[in-house]
Amino acid sequence: MKVLVTGGLGFIGSHTVVELQNKGFEVVIIDDCSNSDESVLEGIEAITGKKPLYEKLDLKEKQKVEDFFQKYQDVTGVIHFAASKAVGESVEKPLLYYENNIGTLIYILKELCKKNKASFIFSSSCTVYGQADKMPITEDAPVKVAESPYGNTKQMGEEIIADTCKVTPGLNAIALRYFNPMGAHPSANIGELPKGVPQNLVPFITQTGIGLRKELSVFGDDYPTPDGTCIRDYIYVVDLAKAHVVALERLLNGDNASNYEVFNVGTGKGSSVLEAIKSFEKVSGKKLNYKIVDRRPGDITTAYADTTKANKVLGWKAEYTLEEAMNYAWIWEQKIRD
Repeated sequence: MKVLVTGGLGFIGSHTVVELQNKGFEVVIIDDCSNSDESVLEGIEAITGKKPLYEKLDLKEKQKVEDFFQKYQDVTGVIHFAASKAVGESVEKPLLYYENNIGTLIYILKELCKKNKASFIFSSSCTVYGQADKMPITEDAPVKVAESPYGNTKQMGEEIIADTCKVTPGLNAIALRYFNPMGAHPSANIGELPKGVPQNLVPFITQTGIGLRKELSVFGDDYPTPDGTCIRDYIYVVDLAKAHVVALERLLNGDNASNYEVFNVGTGKGSSVLEAIKSFEKVSGKKLNYKIVDRRPGDITTAYADTTKANKVLGWKAEYTLEEAMNYAWIWEQKIRD
């Protein structure tokens, strides 16, 4: 079984490639390295003993997408990660996000619709819920008006896939709405490699811990939460990667209840920003230099998943704690700085 992983050199993509190869899948990666690095291929090979096939191309070039599927006609499963993902940047450059996140999705779906049968896993996000009315968030929670062009591309992406599945019986798709991925592989051969200023909290914490950044800004301590800081559901990246493999196998085995399904992927537990900082201080033995600053526009107060559906229907469950994931993130940070 040959599986295409778009954005397969990225943070979540690379960990998913490892889990796919460990399960015996043959993987071909598409990545343009705009937010990743080809050295990740060596990390994947070091862990699994096998280097995946790799095509460096820009999915925004429609002809190249068509050429790829012509070359790899035996690809029947696709896990689609390739997308721009910085909320702030999406506000400043909306057209870049709509072109990169929507255009590329359409080009891939067009190719899959030409096949008799195809399985598609979409990298979605809990941003589709906005500030949910109640916690934990179930898959039935209403999709709110997006706070950013990035969030809007995830909502639109889901709608495009659902509409396409309605008229394409041979296309089976699952959208995984994930919460806050973090950590690195236990081997420390792959992990999060943000280019420039990190967009996620954990690499900012580890970069501050190792002295790469002077201090960490905590955006607001006056939220209606126990310690005043925002609460998120931090999920270990290997747990998240395994969810993609389980979802793909569900489609390949024909276990899906309909040809378009949605699952939350999180731990079911919310942790505040200050709790994440304390977790880092515990595993590293370091005191983190941070300061409280004004709230950031668009930040929601609380978001954590109800994982009942993924646990029961997919048979998947997050296994690692925040502390374990933070420890692997810290080991990875030390390795890449060395």
